[in-house]
Amino acid sequence: MATPESIAHYLLRSVRRAVREFALIAPGDRIAVGVSGGKDSRALLKLLASGAALSDGGSYELVAIHVETASAGLPDQRPALETWFQALDIPYEFAPLALLPNEALPLDCFRCTQLRRKALFATAARLGCNKVAYGHHADDAAVTTLLSILYKGRVESLAPRREYFGGQLTLIRPLLYVTEAEIRRYARACGWEFPPELKCPRQEDARRDKVAHFLAGFNRREREQIRANLIRLGAEEKEAYGEP
Repeated sequence: MATPESIAHYLLRSVRRAVREFALIAPGDRIAVGVSGGKDSRALLKLLASGAALSDGGSYELVAIHVETASAGLPDQRPALETWFQALDIPYEFAPLALLPNEALPLDCFRCTQLRRKALFATAARLGCNKVAYGHHADDAAVTTLLSILYKGRVESLAPRREYFGGQLTLIRPLLYVTEAEIRRYARACGWEFPPELKCPRQEDARRDKVAHFLAGFNRREREQIRANLIRLGAEEKEAYGEP
């Protein structure tokens, strides 16, 4: 059975490719990693924590940030994540979700994403970070691009990097060339458990599930080519989500 270390060594090749092609990380960067508690963001943090995302051996700093959403009626991830952050020996911060007094609950996915991003960016800036890393992977980018084409009639996706506030803060996606299947395999090898009660009750997205199922119907080689084309299209276009 493959070990977490051997899988990480393999995944880091894809991470370094994305870092190199899109200039995601530079020596001296202080990077805030947004950790939701799921497998993708956990994998991102642990891979970057190895310090091997730069092929030239340059160093960078990390701080893990989790935006707490229990105030919005979502599962409380803090107890499990705090123990995990401490075991990794990585600086971490828990950021509160700022809800308006008359905020309609439960939050829809767009509003939740907007508020979480605002809290994450504000905390990253306060902690002196110049980059914010998200755990979106290759399948996220491909499905988002196809969703935009099918339902909006235009090409929008998850940009590999995007600057905010005049370049003071840059959003990066180092897992852009890592597939969800690879992350799932890594999570199993690491022994991570995700109890059902910690799953977001509004996580399911019928449209996204349909498109993901459609892509899964192609054979492996076709799927890899389609995914690569969709990622390339998305990388050339603007971000699918608005400003924080």
